[in-house]
Amino acid sequence: MSTEPRINDRIRVPEVRLVGPSGEQVGIVPLAKALELAQEYDLDLVEVAASARPPVCKLMDYGKFKYESAMKAREARKNQAHTVIKEMKLRPKIDPHDYDTKKGHVVRFLKQGDKVKITIMFRGREQSRPELGYRLLQRLAEDVQDLGFIESNPKQDGRNMIMVLGPHKKKTEAMAEAREAQAARKADAKANPGKSQNVSESDFDEEGIDGENLDHEGIDDEAGHDEVRTAEAPAEAPAEA
Repeated sequence: MSTEPRINDRIRVPEVRLVGPSGEQVGIVPLAKALELAQEYDLDLVEVAASARPPVCKLMDYGKFKYESAMKAREARKNQAHTVIKEMKLRPKIDPHDYDTKKGHVVRFLKQGDKVKITIMFRGREQSRPELGYRLLQRLAEDVQDLGFIESNPKQDGRNMIMVLGPHKKKTEAMAEAREAQAARKADAKANPGKSQNVSESDFDEEGIDGENLDHEGIDDEAGHDEVRTAEAPAEAPAEA
């Protein structure tokens, strides 16, 4: 069944309680009279309370009303904050470079207002040394304590040890700050069209990066270097005698 209200000649009742364009109460009038007033004002007769007796109808521009309603719904969806739990996996004997890289991802997630599930994966003989994983989790929590806190203390789960970090900043606050930063960049780009804009890794749009799991052991960010070759200048031609 359609959820849209009945308008104009789709209204099938003998009389209605009419509300004017500015919200004024006209009173109970025959349907024909209400339709006549709608034509006179060049507006639509819209049934706004079908269950009332008699039904309540209002004179309005229905097309404009639908557009404004759609814009309000879109703005409400934009401001919704969905709680997202990111996941980051580490090894007890992780390389310092890999640790810094993964810590950077954790920092980015917390800045975005997301929770982060940290998983330490033990293999082989590492399972007999759970204190290695515990110390690594504590170290990570201390490194990001300005952005987040330990929401769930480290606990053993089979071959893994798990800890959950929660952000100090709410998701809605992070989204608002991101939109402000994006607007500032656009304004700067418009004022300086020739200036290149470097997008920070911590920036994100209103849609977010929900559901992203970085479960690789490390990120190889060593960029390849293209070989630069310099062409040799041709030898000078001998001078003509």
